[in-house]
Amino acid sequence: MAVKNPVFEDLMASYDEGLSHSGISGERLAKRLHELSEIGFTEVGGVKRPGLSDEEKKAKELVKSWMAEAGLDVKEDGAGNVFGRLPGRDNGRKAVASGSHVDSVPNGGNFDGPLGVLSALEIVEAWKETGYIPEKPYEMIIFTDEEGSRFNSGLTGSRAMAGEITEAEMDQLRDYNGETLEEVLGHYGSSISAFKEAKRDVSELEMFVEVHIEQGKKLEQADQPVGIVSGIAGPAWLEVEFKGEAGHAGNTPMAGRRDPLVAAAELISKLPEFPGEVSETAVATIGKLEVLPNGINVIPEKVVLHADIRDIQEEPRDRLLETVQKEAAEIAERREIQLNIKQNTKIQPVPIKEELKEQLAESLRKFGIEPVYIPSGAGHDAMILGRHIPVAMLFVRSKDGISHNPKEWSSLNDCVMGVHVLKDFLEKMMKS
Repeated sequence: MAVKNPVFEDLMASYDEGLSHSGISGERLAKRLHELSEIGFTEVGGVKRPGLSDEEKKAKELVKSWMAEAGLDVKEDGAGNVFGRLPGRDNGRKAVASGSHVDSVPNGGNFDGPLGVLSALEIVEAWKETGYIPEKPYEMIIFTDEEGSRFNSGLTGSRAMAGEITEAEMDQLRDYNGETLEEVLGHYGSSISAFKEAKRDVSELEMFVEVHIEQGKKLEQADQPVGIVSGIAGPAWLEVEFKGEAGHAGNTPMAGRRDPLVAAAELISKLPEFPGEVSETAVATIGKLEVLPNGINVIPEKVVLHADIRDIQEEPRDRLLETVQKEAAEIAERREIQLNIKQNTKIQPVPIKEELKEQLAESLRKFGIEPVYIPSGAGHDAMILGRHIPVAMLFVRSKDGISHNPKEWSSLNDCVMGVHVLKDFLEKMMKS
Protein backbone atom coordinates (compact mmCIF):
# COMPACT_ATOMS: atom_id res chain seq x y z
CA MET A 1 0.00 0.00 0.00
CA ALA A 2 1.40 3.39 -1.04
CA VAL A 3 2.17 5.86 1.73
CA LYS A 4 0.38 9.19 1.30
CA ASN A 5 2.46 12.36 1.16
CA PRO A 6 0.69 14.98 3.31
CA VAL A 7 3.05 17.94 2.77
CA PHE A 8 0.60 20.20 0.91
CA GLU A 9 -2.34 19.54 3.23
CA ASP A 10 -0.20 20.02 6.34
CA LEU A 11 1.24 23.28 5.02
CA MET A 12 -2.14 24.72 4.13
CA ALA A 13 -3.92 23.54 7.30
CA SER A 14 -2.89 26.51 9.43
CA TYR A 15 -1.97 29.02 6.73
CA ASP A 16 -3.00 32.66 7.12
CA GLU A 17 -4.31 33.61 3.66
CA GLY A 18 -3.73 37.25 4.55
CA LEU A 19 0.00 36.64 4.00
CA SER A 20 -0.61 36.09 0.27
CA HIS A 21 -0.21 39.59 -1.12
CA SER A 22 2.13 41.73 -3.22
CA GLY A 23 2.23 38.97 -5.82
CA ILE A 24 3.39 36.31 -3.36
CA SER A 25 1.21 33.19 -3.13
CA GLY A 26 1.44 30.87 -0.15
CA GLU A 27 -0.64 28.24 -1.94
CA ARG A 28 1.71 28.23 -4.94
CA LEU A 29 4.72 27.88 -2.66
CA ALA A 30 3.03 25.02 -0.78
CA LYS A 31 2.12 23.18 -4.00
CA ARG A 32 5.67 23.44 -5.26
CA LEU A 33 7.20 22.29 -1.99
CA HIS A 34 4.82 19.34 -2.16
CA GLU A 35 5.66 18.47 -5.77
CA LEU A 36 9.38 18.51 -4.99
CA SER A 37 8.77 16.34 -1.93
CA GLU A 38 7.28 13.68 -4.21
CA ILE A 39 10.64 13.21 -5.97
CA GLY A 40 12.68 10.73 -3.95
CA PHE A 41 9.86 10.43 -1.39
CA THR A 42 10.56 7.85 1.34
CA GLU A 43 7.99 5.83 3.26
CA VAL A 44 8.68 7.74 6.47
CA GLY A 45 7.93 11.07 4.82
CA GLY A 46 11.44 12.19 3.95
CA VAL A 47 13.30 12.48 0.65
CA LYS A 48 16.36 10.86 -0.87
CA ARG A 49 17.87 12.98 -3.66
CA PRO A 50 21.65 12.56 -3.76
CA GLY A 51 23.65 15.05 -5.78
CA LEU A 52 23.95 14.27 -9.51
CA SER A 53 21.37 11.47 -9.16
CA ASP A 54 18.33 10.82 -11.31
CA GLU A 55 16.19 12.20 -8.49
CA GLU A 56 18.14 15.45 -8.22
CA LYS A 57 18.01 15.84 -11.99
CA LYS A 58 14.25 15.24 -12.04
CA ALA A 59 13.78 17.87 -9.31
CA LYS A 60 15.85 20.37 -11.29
CA GLU A 61 13.88 19.67 -14.46
CA LEU A 62 10.63 20.36 -12.61
CA VAL A 63 11.90 23.65 -11.20
CA LYS A 64 13.36 24.60 -14.60
CA SER A 65 9.87 24.25 -16.11
CA TRP A 66 8.49 26.64 -13.48
CA MET A 67 11.37 29.05 -14.07
CA ALA A 68 10.70 29.14 -17.80
CA GLU A 69 6.97 29.67 -17.23
CA ALA A 70 7.82 32.61 -14.96
CA GLY A 71 9.80 34.24 -17.77
CA LEU A 72 13.37 33.38 -16.82
CA ASP A 73 16.04 32.56 -19.40
CA VAL A 74 17.13 29.14 -18.10
CA LYS A 75 20.52 27.48 -18.59
CA GLU A 76 22.41 24.58 -16.98
CA ASP A 77 26.18 24.24 -16.78
CA GLY A 78 28.36 21.14 -16.95
CA ALA A 79 28.31 20.73 -13.17
CA GLY A 80 24.51 20.61 -13.15
CA ASN A 81 24.05 24.11 -11.73
CA VAL A 82 20.89 25.77 -13.06
CA PHE A 83 20.66 29.51 -13.74
CA GLY A 84 17.57 31.56 -14.50
CA ARG A 85 18.14 35.16 -15.56
CA LEU A 86 15.62 37.99 -15.52
CA PRO A 87 16.61 41.17 -17.40
CA GLY A 88 16.66 44.47 -15.55
CA ARG A 89 16.19 48.03 -16.72
CA ASP A 90 19.97 48.36 -16.96
CA ASN A 91 21.42 45.04 -18.15
CA GLY A 92 24.90 46.50 -18.14
CA ARG A 93 24.94 46.33 -14.35
CA LYS A 94 25.91 43.29 -12.29
CA ALA A 95 23.12 40.86 -11.39
CA VAL A 96 21.73 40.30 -7.91
CA ALA A 97 21.25 36.57 -7.26
CA SER A 98 19.38 34.23 -4.94
CA GLY A 99 18.85 30.48 -4.70
CA SER A 100 19.92 27.26 -2.99
CA HIS A 101 19.85 23.50 -3.80
CA VAL A 102 17.40 20.62 -4.29
CA ASP A 103 19.59 17.61 -3.38
CA SER A 104 19.22 16.01 0.05
CA VAL A 105 20.95 13.86 2.62
CA PRO A 106 19.76 10.23 2.78
CA ASN A 107 16.16 10.33 4.06
CA GLY A 108 16.32 14.07 4.58
CA GLY A 109 13.59 16.67 4.97
CA ASN A 110 11.48 18.70 2.56
CA PHE A 111 12.68 22.23 3.31
CA ASP A 112 16.49 22.19 3.47
CA GLY A 113 17.43 23.63 0.07
CA PRO A 114 14.06 23.62 -1.74
CA LEU A 115 12.77 26.50 0.41
CA GLY A 116 15.63 28.73 -0.76
CA VAL A 117 15.15 27.70 -4.39
CA LEU A 118 11.40 28.25 -4.36
CA SER A 119 11.69 31.50 -2.40
CA ALA A 120 14.01 32.85 -5.11
CA LEU A 121 11.49 31.74 -7.75
CA GLU A 122 8.53 33.20 -5.87
CA ILE A 123 10.20 36.62 -6.13
CA VAL A 124 10.08 36.33 -9.93
CA GLU A 125 6.43 35.25 -9.80
CA ALA A 126 5.60 38.24 -7.58
CA TRP A 127 7.39 40.71 -9.84
CA LYS A 128 5.64 39.24 -12.87
CA GLU A 129 2.23 39.57 -11.23
CA THR A 130 2.80 43.13 -10.01
CA GLY A 131 4.58 44.35 -13.15
CA TYR A 132 7.77 45.22 -11.25
CA ILE A 133 10.91 45.47 -13.37
CA PRO A 134 14.16 45.40 -11.36
CA GLU A 135 16.80 48.02 -12.03
CA LYS A 136 19.49 45.35 -12.28
CA PRO A 137 19.39 41.83 -13.74
CA TYR A 138 18.27 39.10 -11.34
CA GLU A 139 19.59 35.54 -11.29
CA MET A 140 18.03 32.54 -9.63
CA ILE A 141 20.46 29.65 -9.03
CA ILE A 142 20.03 25.96 -8.19
CA PHE A 143 23.33 24.49 -7.07
CA THR A 144 24.33 20.84 -7.53
CA ASP A 145 25.21 18.44 -4.69
CA GLU A 146 25.30 20.92 -1.83
CA GLU A 147 24.84 18.27 0.86
CA GLY A 148 27.80 16.11 -0.15
CA SER A 149 26.08 12.77 0.38
CA ARG A 150 27.32 11.61 -3.04
CA PHE A 151 31.08 12.07 -2.64
CA ASN A 152 31.53 12.80 1.09
CA SER A 153 32.63 16.24 -0.10
CA GLY A 154 29.86 18.81 -0.33
CA LEU A 155 29.10 22.09 -2.11
CA THR A 156 30.14 20.53 -5.41
CA GLY A 157 28.15 22.82 -7.68
CA SER A 158 29.06 26.13 -6.08
CA ARG A 159 32.71 25.10 -5.79
CA ALA A 160 32.76 24.13 -9.48
CA MET A 161 31.20 27.47 -10.40
CA ALA A 162 33.81 29.31 -8.34
CA GLY A 163 36.65 27.23 -9.77
CA GLU A 164 37.57 25.81 -6.36
CA ILE A 165 37.76 22.12 -7.32
CA THR A 166 41.22 21.16 -8.54
CA GLU A 167 41.88 18.57 -11.23
CA ALA A 168 43.59 16.42 -8.59
CA GLU A 169 40.42 16.44 -6.50
CA MET A 170 38.31 15.63 -9.55
CA ASP A 171 40.51 12.58 -10.15
CA GLN A 172 40.30 11.43 -6.52
CA LEU A 173 36.54 11.78 -5.96
CA ARG A 174 34.64 8.51 -5.57
CA ASP A 175 30.94 8.21 -4.78
CA TYR A 176 29.17 5.72 -2.49
CA ASN A 177 29.22 3.13 -5.31
CA GLY A 178 32.93 3.61 -5.94
CA GLU A 179 32.27 5.45 -9.20
CA THR A 180 34.56 8.26 -10.29
CA LEU A 181 33.34 11.81 -10.83
CA GLU A 182 33.75 11.22 -14.57
CA GLU A 183 31.50 8.15 -14.43
CA VAL A 184 28.87 9.91 -12.31
CA LEU A 185 28.83 12.90 -14.66
CA GLY A 186 28.47 10.56 -17.63
CA HIS A 187 25.37 8.95 -16.08
CA TYR A 188 23.99 12.43 -15.35
CA GLY A 189 24.48 13.57 -18.94
CA SER A 190 27.61 15.68 -18.57
CA SER A 191 31.36 15.12 -18.70
CA ILE A 192 34.58 16.10 -16.97
CA SER A 193 35.39 18.64 -19.67
CA ALA A 194 31.94 20.23 -19.30
CA PHE A 195 32.35 20.16 -15.51
CA LYS A 196 35.58 22.13 -15.81
CA GLU A 197 33.86 24.65 -18.05
CA ALA A 198 31.35 25.34 -15.26
CA LYS A 199 33.93 27.71 -13.74
CA ARG A 200 32.54 31.21 -13.96
CA ASP A 201 33.66 34.72 -13.11
CA VAL A 202 31.62 35.00 -9.93
CA SER A 203 32.29 38.74 -9.83
CA GLU A 204 29.70 39.03 -12.62
CA LEU A 205 27.26 38.92 -9.70
CA GLU A 206 26.92 41.91 -7.40
CA MET A 207 25.79 39.79 -4.47
CA PHE A 208 24.05 36.56 -3.51
CA VAL A 209 21.38 36.06 -0.83
CA GLU A 210 20.14 32.67 0.33
CA VAL A 211 17.02 31.76 2.28
CA HIS A 212 17.38 28.60 4.38
CA ILE A 213 15.71 26.90 7.30
CA GLU A 214 17.47 27.63 10.55
CA GLN A 215 18.30 24.03 11.54
CA GLY A 216 18.31 25.18 15.15
CA LYS A 217 16.03 26.55 17.87
CA LYS A 218 17.02 30.20 18.33
CA LEU A 219 14.14 31.63 16.28
CA GLU A 220 11.71 29.28 17.97
CA GLN A 221 12.98 30.39 21.38
CA ALA A 222 12.69 34.05 20.36
CA ASP A 223 9.24 33.43 18.79
CA GLN A 224 10.28 35.05 15.51
CA PRO A 225 9.57 33.62 12.02
CA VAL A 226 12.70 34.85 10.23
CA GLY A 227 16.21 35.75 11.37
CA ILE A 228 19.53 37.08 10.07
CA VAL A 229 22.64 34.97 9.65
CA SER A 230 25.58 36.74 11.30
CA GLY A 231 28.28 34.51 9.82
CA ILE A 232 28.73 31.10 8.20
CA ALA A 233 30.92 28.41 9.71
CA GLY A 234 33.53 26.75 7.55
CA PRO A 235 33.34 22.94 7.66
CA ALA A 236 36.34 20.65 7.48
CA TRP A 237 35.84 16.93 6.85
CA LEU A 238 38.39 14.35 7.90
CA GLU A 239 38.43 10.76 6.71
CA VAL A 240 40.28 8.80 9.39
CA GLU A 241 41.28 5.22 8.58
CA PHE A 242 42.49 2.85 11.30
CA LYS A 243 43.94 -0.37 9.85
CA GLY A 244 44.71 -3.29 12.13
CA GLU A 245 44.70 -7.06 11.79
CA ALA A 246 41.62 -9.20 11.16
CA GLY A 247 41.18 -12.40 13.13
CA HIS A 248 38.70 -14.91 14.49
CA ALA A 249 36.69 -13.44 17.34
CA GLY A 250 36.83 -16.68 19.30
CA ASN A 251 40.33 -17.97 18.68
CA THR A 252 42.34 -14.74 18.90
CA PRO A 253 43.51 -13.93 22.47
CA MET A 254 42.69 -10.48 23.78
CA ALA A 255 46.33 -9.77 24.46
CA GLY A 256 48.07 -8.56 21.33
CA ARG A 257 44.96 -7.82 19.32
CA ARG A 258 45.27 -4.94 16.85
CA ASP A 259 41.60 -4.01 16.67
CA PRO A 260 40.95 -0.83 14.65
CA LEU A 261 37.36 -0.58 15.90
CA VAL A 262 38.57 -0.23 19.48
CA ALA A 263 40.92 2.54 18.32
CA ALA A 264 38.09 4.28 16.49
CA ALA A 265 35.84 3.98 19.54
CA GLU A 266 38.48 5.63 21.69
CA LEU A 267 38.70 8.60 19.33
CA ILE A 268 34.91 8.86 19.13
CA SER A 269 34.56 8.85 22.92
CA LYS A 270 37.12 11.64 23.33
CA LEU A 271 35.87 13.86 20.50
CA PRO A 272 33.16 15.71 22.51
CA GLU A 273 35.82 17.11 24.85
CA PHE A 274 37.82 18.89 22.14
CA PRO A 275 35.56 21.68 20.70
CA GLY A 276 35.14 23.46 24.04
CA GLU A 277 38.91 23.71 24.33
CA VAL A 278 39.14 26.01 21.30
CA SER A 279 35.89 27.98 21.02
CA GLU A 280 32.33 28.40 22.31
CA THR A 281 31.00 27.96 18.76
CA ALA A 282 33.18 25.06 17.56
CA VAL A 283 31.57 21.65 17.01
CA ALA A 284 32.80 18.20 16.02
CA THR A 285 30.78 15.18 14.90
CA ILE A 286 31.48 11.69 13.66
CA GLY A 287 28.40 10.81 11.65
CA LYS A 288 29.64 7.99 9.43
CA LEU A 289 31.53 4.81 10.25
CA GLU A 290 32.65 1.97 7.97
CA VAL A 291 33.75 -1.35 9.49
CA LEU A 292 35.41 -3.99 7.31
CA PRO A 293 34.73 -6.83 6.87
CA ASN A 294 31.82 -6.12 9.25
CA GLY A 295 31.26 -9.68 10.44
CA ILE A 296 29.86 -10.49 13.87
CA ASN A 297 32.56 -13.07 14.59
CA VAL A 298 35.47 -11.26 12.94
CA ILE A 299 37.91 -8.81 14.47
CA PRO A 300 37.77 -5.89 12.00
CA GLU A 301 40.68 -5.32 9.67
CA LYS A 302 39.87 -1.70 8.89
CA VAL A 303 37.63 1.06 10.22
CA VAL A 304 37.03 4.36 8.45
CA LEU A 305 35.33 7.19 10.29
CA HIS A 306 34.29 10.55 8.89
CA ALA A 307 34.63 13.58 11.17
CA ASP A 308 32.83 16.88 10.55
CA ILE A 309 34.63 19.77 12.27
CA ARG A 310 33.53 23.40 12.01
CA ASP A 311 33.45 26.85 13.54
CA ILE A 312 32.53 30.37 12.42
CA GLN A 313 36.15 31.37 13.05
CA GLU A 314 38.97 29.83 11.04
CA GLU A 315 41.80 29.80 13.60
CA PRO A 316 40.01 27.82 16.35
CA ARG A 317 38.52 25.49 13.72
CA ASP A 318 42.01 24.68 12.45
CA ARG A 319 43.29 24.14 15.99
CA LEU A 320 40.45 21.67 16.54
CA LEU A 321 41.45 19.85 13.35
CA GLU A 322 45.01 19.54 14.62
CA THR A 323 43.81 18.27 17.99
CA VAL A 324 41.71 15.52 16.44
CA GLN A 325 44.52 14.40 14.12
CA LYS A 326 47.05 14.40 16.96
CA GLU A 327 44.76 12.32 19.16
CA ALA A 328 44.16 9.83 16.33
CA ALA A 329 47.93 9.50 15.83
CA GLU A 330 48.55 8.88 19.54
CA ILE A 331 45.82 6.23 19.69
CA ALA A 332 47.16 4.48 16.59
CA GLU A 333 50.71 4.44 17.90
CA ARG A 334 49.70 3.16 21.31
CA ARG A 335 47.56 0.37 19.84
CA GLU A 336 50.00 -0.46 17.01
CA ILE A 337 47.39 0.44 14.43
CA GLN A 338 48.17 1.88 10.99
CA LEU A 339 46.67 5.34 10.49
CA ASN A 340 45.77 7.18 7.31
CA ILE A 341 44.06 10.59 7.39
CA LYS A 342 42.61 12.37 4.38
CA GLN A 343 41.09 15.84 4.44
CA ASN A 344 38.14 15.84 2.03
CA THR A 345 36.87 19.36 2.60
CA LYS A 346 38.19 22.52 4.23
CA ILE A 347 36.16 25.66 3.70
CA GLN A 348 36.96 29.11 5.03
CA PRO A 349 34.29 30.62 7.31
CA VAL A 350 32.46 33.61 5.83
CA PRO A 351 31.44 36.77 7.71
CA ILE A 352 28.39 38.78 6.59
CA LYS A 353 28.91 42.51 5.95
CA GLU A 354 27.43 44.75 8.60
CA GLU A 355 25.64 46.96 6.07
CA LEU A 356 23.86 43.95 4.58
CA LYS A 357 22.77 42.77 8.02
CA GLU A 358 21.45 46.28 8.72
CA GLN A 359 19.46 46.24 5.47
CA LEU A 360 18.03 42.83 6.36
CA ALA A 361 17.10 44.09 9.82
CA GLU A 362 15.27 47.01 8.24
CA SER A 363 13.29 44.59 6.06
CA LEU A 364 12.43 42.42 9.05
CA ARG A 365 11.16 45.36 11.06
CA LYS A 366 8.98 46.44 8.12
CA PHE A 367 7.01 43.24 8.71
CA GLY A 368 6.97 43.53 12.49
CA ILE A 369 9.77 41.03 13.05
CA GLU A 370 12.36 41.71 15.73
CA PRO A 371 15.82 40.90 14.29
CA VAL A 372 17.56 37.85 15.74
CA TYR A 373 21.18 37.30 14.69
CA ILE A 374 22.27 33.67 14.35
CA PRO A 375 25.68 32.23 13.45
CA SER A 376 25.29 29.41 10.95
CA GLY A 377 27.09 26.27 12.00
CA ALA A 378 26.10 24.61 8.73
CA GLY A 379 27.87 25.12 5.43
CA HIS A 380 25.92 26.63 2.55
CA ASP A 381 26.49 27.55 -1.08
CA ALA A 382 26.45 31.19 0.09
CA MET A 383 29.63 30.36 1.98
CA ILE A 384 31.45 29.46 -1.25
CA LEU A 385 30.23 32.54 -3.10
CA GLY A 386 31.06 34.63 -0.03
CA ARG A 387 34.76 34.06 -0.70
CA HIS A 388 34.34 36.09 -3.90
CA ILE A 389 31.35 38.45 -3.59
CA PRO A 390 29.17 39.89 -0.80
CA VAL A 391 26.57 37.43 0.49
CA ALA A 392 23.68 37.52 2.93
CA MET A 393 21.43 34.86 4.45
CA LEU A 394 18.00 34.65 6.03
CA PHE A 395 16.95 31.82 8.31
CA VAL A 396 13.34 30.64 8.54
CA ARG A 397 12.18 29.13 11.84
CA SER A 398 12.53 25.32 12.16
CA LYS A 399 10.08 23.36 14.30
CA ASP A 400 12.00 21.90 17.26
CA GLY A 401 15.22 22.75 15.43
CA ILE A 402 15.03 19.47 13.50
CA SER A 403 16.86 19.17 10.18
CA HIS A 404 18.28 16.47 7.89
CA ASN A 405 15.36 14.37 9.06
CA PRO A 406 11.87 13.55 7.72
CA LYS A 407 10.43 15.50 10.68
CA GLU A 408 12.06 18.70 9.42
CA TRP A 409 9.31 21.33 9.28
CA SER A 410 8.75 25.05 8.81
CA SER A 411 5.21 26.43 8.80
CA LEU A 412 3.90 27.95 5.59
CA ASN A 413 3.30 31.21 7.46
CA ASP A 414 6.98 31.41 8.33
CA CYS A 415 8.08 30.36 4.83
CA VAL A 416 5.93 33.04 3.19
CA MET A 417 7.14 35.65 5.65
CA GLY A 418 10.66 34.75 4.62
CA VAL A 419 9.73 35.39 0.97
CA HIS A 420 8.29 38.80 1.84
CA VAL A 421 11.48 39.77 3.67
CA LEU A 422 13.61 38.49 0.79
CA LYS A 423 11.53 40.45 -1.74
CA ASP A 424 11.82 43.68 0.22
CA PHE A 425 15.57 43.22 0.67
CA LEU A 426 16.16 42.39 -3.01
CA GLU A 427 14.19 45.43 -4.17
CA LYS A 428 16.37 47.64 -1.98
CA MET A 429 19.49 46.00 -3.44
CA MET A 430 18.18 46.69 -6.92
CA LYS A 431 18.03 50.43 -6.16
CA SER A 432 21.45 50.71 -4.50
